[in-house]
Amino acid sequence: MAKEETPSVSRDLQELQRRLGLLLETFQNNSKVVAFMKSPVGRFLDRHPFLVLTMLMFVTMSAIPVGFFLLIVVLTSLGALMGAVLLEGLVISVCGLSLLCVLCGLGFLSLALSGIAMTSYVVVSCLMSYWFSPSRPPTQQNANIDRQLAMKFTESEKPGL
Repeated sequence: MAKEETPSVSRDLQELQRRLGLLLETFQNNSKVVAFMKSPVGRFLDRHPFLVLTMLMFVTMSAIPVGFFLLIVVLTSLGALMGAVLLEGLVISVCGLSLLCVLCGLGFLSLALSGIAMTSYVVVSCLMSYWFSPSRPPTQQNANIDRQLAMKFTESEKPGL
């Protein structure tokens, strides 16, 4: 039954790879993307994918804290219009320091998560290319595993050791 599922999984992965390739080609052929990638910033980001992933994760994770900070600034500004000027300065200062601490933590977290994501990508792609490589016949591998299991089983049945 496992022999029947392997070609199906392989076909599904090839179909997924083809669809992702078409989607990626659509993005790469977009005129705005082509113009950006020809700019100095685009060339720099193309040469440093780890930096791009880290920046993307940082911007994504910092959107909520920055939004809360801006909400507090707007609310304290409304309070200042009513006459609580000293309170506004104190609240904005405390919130600004809190935001700085949160953003520093998110920077380190995004660096760690992008490192984990890049490492996982490399490991999974290597494993997938090893498992589904056409140069490795599955029958020979199964025979080697069966032989190793048989040797372990016969060694465990030997009396006296």
